[in-house]
Amino acid sequence: MHPHERVIVALDVNNIEKARQLAHQLSGKVGAFKIGKELFVSVGPEIIRVLVENGMRVFLDLKFHDIPNTVAGAVEAAAAHGVWMVNVHAAGGPAMCRAAAVAAQQVVASLHIPKPLVIGVTVLTSLDNKDLAAVGLQGPTQDAALRLAKLAKEAGLDGVVASAQDVAAIKEACGPDFLTVTPGIRPASGSADDQKRIMTPAAAIRAGADYLVIGRPITQAPDPVAAVAAIVQEIHTATGG
Repeated sequence: MHPHERVIVALDVNNIEKARQLAHQLSGKVGAFKIGKELFVSVGPEIIRVLVENGMRVFLDLKFHDIPNTVAGAVEAAAAHGVWMVNVHAAGGPAMCRAAAVAAQQVVASLHIPKPLVIGVTVLTSLDNKDLAAVGLQGPTQDAALRLAKLAKEAGLDGVVASAQDVAAIKEACGPDFLTVTPGIRPASGSADDQKRIMTPAAAIRAGADYLVIGRPITQAPDPVAAVAAIVQEIHTATGG
């Protein structure tokens, strides 16, 4: 995989023109674009169509978490829009995760389109041990992330969203081909913002991360193209390029 393909830019904006502008500016320089709740709720699936029709890969980050039948329907709908990757909360349980995986396979057969990657969200990078304890989950965040990653793999998902701090343990437990998508990535000179468990791009790649989700350090930079170039160079160096 080329270093730039590992970068997923989070389009965390609330209007389609800003999203379109950023995507056009960075097209071909990164691997994919993430559409999250703010953008999707603001403009709807039209933004997916705009990006997909222009040859861009889309990670639909809506973190589905509901009864199995509802999540299966949502995954099918996402796949029909042509997304490259979609996520579900692994905490939704084995049956829900299996339903998501099966739905992705079925839509390939029925619509004759590429299967989207379906990945499970483990523990949000904005949470730490105290946050987990507050909702009744005891033990380190890494233990929770590892438990959910194993659940996701056994249910047939393609990988997980996890902190880069948890990636090495997840790869060891689930195998090198089990994808890890890591948010909470911040350049060494950048602000942590509202993230609690962060890592630099180089450190995340060395830990074994497959894809890095990066938003504000790119989208709020004075020059997003230059910001991406610096991150890609850091990844290139970390991979021994």
